[in-house]
Amino acid sequence: MRVVIAEDSVLLREGLVRLLADAGIETAATVGDGPALPGAVAEHRPDLAIVDVRMPPSFTDEGLRAALRVREENPGMPILVLSQYVEERYATDLIGGGAEGVGYLLKERVADVAEFIDAVRRIAAGGTVIDAEVIGQLLGRRRGGDPLGELTPREREVLGLMAQGLTNGAIAERLVVTDGAVEKHISGIFLKLGLQPGEGAHRRVMAVLAYLGHR
Repeated sequence: MRVVIAEDSVLLREGLVRLLADAGIETAATVGDGPALPGAVAEHRPDLAIVDVRMPPSFTDEGLRAALRVREENPGMPILVLSQYVEERYATDLIGGGAEGVGYLLKERVADVAEFIDAVRRIAAGGTVIDAEVIGQLLGRRRGGDPLGELTPREREVLGLMAQGLTNGAIAERLVVTDGAVEKHISGIFLKLGLQPGEGAHRRVMAVLAYLGHR
Protein backbone atom coordinates (compact mmCIF):
# COMPACT_ATOMS: atom_id res chain seq x y z
CA MET A 1 0.00 0.00 0.00
CA ARG A 2 1.15 3.53 -0.80
CA VAL A 3 -0.06 6.75 0.83
CA VAL A 4 0.34 10.50 0.46
CA ILE A 5 0.35 12.61 3.64
CA ALA A 6 -0.70 16.27 3.90
CA GLU A 7 0.28 17.58 7.35
CA ASP A 8 1.97 20.88 8.28
CA SER A 9 3.44 19.64 11.56
CA VAL A 10 6.84 18.18 10.71
CA LEU A 11 6.88 16.14 13.91
CA LEU A 12 3.51 14.49 13.28
CA ARG A 13 4.21 14.07 9.58
CA GLU A 14 7.47 12.23 10.20
CA GLY A 15 5.84 10.25 12.98
CA LEU A 16 3.12 9.07 10.61
CA VAL A 17 5.71 8.10 7.99
CA ARG A 18 7.57 5.99 10.59
CA LEU A 19 4.41 4.31 11.94
CA LEU A 20 3.23 3.45 8.46
CA ALA A 21 6.66 2.15 7.42
CA ASP A 22 6.77 -0.13 10.45
CA ALA A 23 3.45 -1.59 9.27
CA GLY A 24 4.79 -2.14 5.75
CA ILE A 25 2.98 0.87 4.26
CA GLU A 26 4.98 3.12 1.92
CA THR A 27 4.65 6.91 2.00
CA ALA A 28 4.91 8.02 -1.62
CA ALA A 29 4.99 11.75 -0.79
CA THR A 30 4.39 14.29 1.97
CA VAL A 31 3.19 17.89 1.63
CA GLY A 32 2.86 20.68 4.17
CA ASP A 33 -0.27 22.46 2.94
CA GLY A 34 -3.66 21.70 1.44
CA PRO A 35 -3.21 23.18 -2.04
CA ALA A 36 -0.26 20.84 -2.69
CA LEU A 37 -2.28 17.69 -2.01
CA PRO A 38 -4.17 17.29 -5.33
CA GLY A 39 -0.93 17.55 -7.29
CA ALA A 40 0.80 14.97 -5.09
CA VAL A 41 -2.12 12.58 -5.51
CA ALA A 42 -2.16 13.11 -9.28
CA GLU A 43 1.57 12.44 -9.50
CA HIS A 44 1.87 9.43 -7.20
CA ARG A 45 -1.56 7.79 -7.47
CA PRO A 46 -1.56 6.48 -3.89
CA ASP A 47 -3.97 3.98 -2.36
CA LEU A 48 -4.89 6.47 0.36
CA ALA A 49 -4.42 10.15 1.23
CA ILE A 50 -4.02 11.14 4.90
CA VAL A 51 -4.95 14.78 5.40
CA ASP A 52 -4.90 17.26 8.28
CA VAL A 53 -8.02 19.48 8.34
CA ARG A 54 -6.29 22.74 9.32
CA MET A 55 -3.19 23.72 7.40
CA PRO A 56 -1.53 26.84 5.92
CA PRO A 57 -2.21 29.48 4.88
CA SER A 58 -5.29 30.24 7.02
CA PHE A 59 -5.36 27.15 9.26
CA THR A 60 -9.14 26.77 8.87
CA ASP A 61 -10.30 24.04 6.49
CA GLU A 62 -7.64 23.93 3.76
CA GLY A 63 -7.08 20.22 4.27
CA LEU A 64 -10.76 19.38 4.07
CA ARG A 65 -11.23 21.42 0.90
CA ALA A 66 -8.19 19.75 -0.63
CA ALA A 67 -9.57 16.33 0.33
CA LEU A 68 -12.91 17.11 -1.28
CA ARG A 69 -11.13 18.29 -4.43
CA VAL A 70 -9.12 15.06 -4.53
CA ARG A 71 -12.35 13.05 -4.29
CA GLU A 72 -13.87 15.10 -7.12
CA GLU A 73 -10.85 14.62 -9.36
CA ASN A 74 -10.30 10.99 -8.37
CA PRO A 75 -13.70 9.41 -7.64
CA GLY A 76 -13.40 6.73 -4.98
CA MET A 77 -9.95 7.82 -3.80
CA PRO A 78 -9.76 6.75 -0.13
CA ILE A 79 -9.28 9.70 2.22
CA LEU A 80 -8.44 9.73 5.93
CA VAL A 81 -8.89 13.15 7.51
CA LEU A 82 -7.18 13.88 10.84
CA SER A 83 -8.40 16.66 13.13
CA GLN A 84 -7.25 18.08 16.46
CA TYR A 85 -10.84 18.63 17.61
CA VAL A 86 -14.29 17.15 17.06
CA GLU A 87 -15.75 19.12 14.16
CA GLU A 88 -19.01 17.49 13.10
CA ARG A 89 -19.49 19.58 9.97
CA TYR A 90 -16.22 18.35 8.50
CA ALA A 91 -17.21 14.72 8.95
CA THR A 92 -20.59 15.38 7.37
CA ASP A 93 -19.09 17.32 4.44
CA LEU A 94 -16.56 14.59 3.77
CA ILE A 95 -18.97 11.68 3.84
CA GLY A 96 -21.61 13.62 1.92
CA GLY A 97 -19.97 12.74 -1.38
CA GLY A 98 -20.07 9.02 -0.61
CA ALA A 99 -19.16 7.00 2.44
CA GLU A 100 -16.92 4.41 0.80
CA GLY A 101 -13.23 4.88 1.50
CA VAL A 102 -13.71 7.74 3.95
CA GLY A 103 -12.25 8.23 7.42
CA TYR A 104 -12.39 11.01 10.00
CA LEU A 105 -10.30 10.54 13.13
CA LEU A 106 -9.01 12.69 15.95
CA LYS A 107 -5.23 13.01 15.91
CA GLU A 108 -5.01 11.50 19.37
CA ARG A 109 -6.09 8.17 17.85
CA VAL A 110 -2.70 7.91 16.17
CA ALA A 111 -1.28 7.07 19.61
CA ASP A 112 -3.10 3.73 19.47
CA VAL A 113 -0.90 2.40 16.70
CA ALA A 114 -2.71 -0.89 16.12
CA GLU A 115 -6.11 0.82 15.90
CA PHE A 116 -4.76 3.54 13.63
CA ILE A 117 -3.12 1.10 11.21
CA ASP A 118 -6.30 -0.98 11.17
CA ALA A 119 -8.28 2.16 10.28
CA VAL A 120 -5.82 3.01 7.49
CA ARG A 121 -6.17 -0.45 5.98
CA ARG A 122 -9.96 -0.49 6.25
CA ILE A 123 -10.33 2.92 4.62
CA ALA A 124 -7.92 2.01 1.82
CA ALA A 125 -10.05 -1.09 1.21
CA GLY A 126 -13.17 1.07 0.82
CA GLY A 127 -14.46 1.07 4.39
CA THR A 128 -15.79 3.97 6.43
CA VAL A 129 -14.18 4.89 9.76
CA ILE A 130 -15.62 7.82 11.72
CA ASP A 131 -14.22 8.72 15.14
CA ALA A 132 -16.35 7.47 18.01
CA GLU A 133 -16.35 10.93 19.66
CA VAL A 134 -17.78 12.50 16.51
CA ILE A 135 -20.44 9.82 16.35
CA GLY A 136 -21.23 10.35 20.04
CA GLN A 137 -21.70 14.08 19.60
CA LEU A 138 -23.86 13.61 16.52
CA LEU A 139 -26.00 11.07 18.37
CA GLY A 140 -26.39 13.47 21.29
CA ARG A 141 -27.90 16.12 18.98
CA ARG A 142 -30.82 13.94 17.89
CA ARG A 143 -34.17 15.26 19.10
CA GLY A 144 -37.92 15.24 18.53
CA GLY A 145 -39.02 14.64 14.95
CA ASP A 146 -35.71 13.20 13.88
CA PRO A 147 -36.28 9.94 11.91
CA LEU A 148 -33.52 8.40 14.00
CA GLY A 149 -35.68 9.01 17.06
CA GLU A 150 -37.68 5.91 16.11
CA LEU A 151 -34.65 3.68 16.56
CA THR A 152 -34.24 1.66 19.74
CA PRO A 153 -31.11 2.25 21.85
CA ARG A 154 -29.61 -0.99 20.49
CA GLU A 155 -30.38 0.01 16.89
CA ARG A 156 -28.69 3.36 17.49
CA GLU A 157 -25.67 1.53 18.85
CA VAL A 158 -25.55 -0.78 15.83
CA LEU A 159 -25.90 2.17 13.44
CA GLY A 160 -23.08 3.97 15.25
CA LEU A 161 -20.83 0.94 14.75
CA MET A 162 -21.87 0.77 11.09
CA ALA A 163 -20.77 4.41 10.78
CA GLN A 164 -17.37 3.39 12.12
CA GLY A 165 -17.08 0.93 9.22
CA LEU A 166 -17.51 -2.30 11.16
CA THR A 167 -18.87 -5.36 9.36
CA ASN A 168 -21.85 -7.29 10.70
CA GLY A 169 -19.50 -9.89 12.14
CA ALA A 170 -17.37 -7.26 13.85
CA ILE A 171 -20.48 -5.58 15.26
CA ALA A 172 -21.69 -8.91 16.63
CA GLU A 173 -18.32 -9.49 18.26
CA ARG A 174 -18.26 -5.97 19.76
CA LEU A 175 -21.77 -6.28 21.19
CA VAL A 176 -21.38 -9.96 22.12
CA VAL A 177 -24.45 -11.03 20.15
CA THR A 178 -25.07 -13.35 17.20
CA ASP A 179 -24.70 -12.34 13.56
CA GLY A 180 -28.42 -13.03 13.18
CA ALA A 181 -29.24 -10.53 15.93
CA VAL A 182 -27.16 -7.87 14.19
CA GLU A 183 -28.88 -8.55 10.87
CA LYS A 184 -32.25 -8.19 12.61
CA HIS A 185 -31.25 -4.83 14.10
CA ILE A 186 -29.97 -3.60 10.74
CA SER A 187 -33.21 -4.66 9.04
CA GLY A 188 -35.09 -2.65 11.66
CA ILE A 189 -32.88 0.37 11.02
CA PHE A 190 -33.50 0.18 7.26
CA LEU A 191 -37.24 -0.16 7.79
CA LYS A 192 -37.49 2.80 10.17
CA LEU A 193 -35.37 5.00 7.90
CA GLY A 194 -37.53 4.11 4.90
CA LEU A 195 -34.71 2.40 2.99
CA GLN A 196 -36.29 -0.14 0.68
CA PRO A 197 -34.84 -3.60 -0.16
CA GLY A 198 -34.56 -2.65 -3.84
CA GLU A 199 -31.82 -0.17 -2.98
CA GLY A 200 -29.46 -3.08 -2.30
CA ALA A 201 -26.08 -2.64 -0.67
CA HIS A 202 -26.42 1.15 -0.91
CA ARG A 203 -28.88 1.05 1.98
CA ARG A 204 -25.99 0.64 4.41
CA VAL A 205 -24.24 3.75 3.08
CA MET A 206 -27.50 5.69 3.04
CA ALA A 207 -28.19 4.73 6.66
CA VAL A 208 -24.77 6.01 7.68
CA LEU A 209 -25.34 9.23 5.75
CA ALA A 210 -28.69 9.70 7.48
CA TYR A 211 -26.99 9.15 10.80
CA LEU A 212 -24.22 11.64 10.13
CA GLY A 213 -26.05 14.22 8.05
CA HIS A 214 -29.49 14.68 9.59
CA ARG A 215 -29.90 17.71 11.84
